[in-house]
Amino acid sequence: MKKIRRILAACGALLLLAMYGSTLFFALTDHSQTAGLLKASLVCTVVIPVLLYAYTLVYRNLQNGRPREEEEGGTEDPGNTQT
Repeated sequence: MKKIRRILAACGALLLLAMYGSTLFFALTDHSQTAGLLKASLVCTVVIPVLLYAYTLVYRNLQNGRPREEEEGGTEDPGNTQT
């Protein structure tokens, strides 16, 4: 699981780097379509990280309501009840 997270984090970092690079490229070039591409690039540079952050917050909140895998295994002693 940690390996998959690292790979996804590296892909996300590369995506952000590509968005920043495209924003810089569109800002420096002079073409009829670059104004629209620059606006789209700037919006994506802000919106995509915000959406990813929101997704991780929702995922964490949904996971907090579920029992952990260690607790599901029934490892607790049924004779040891505390009230």
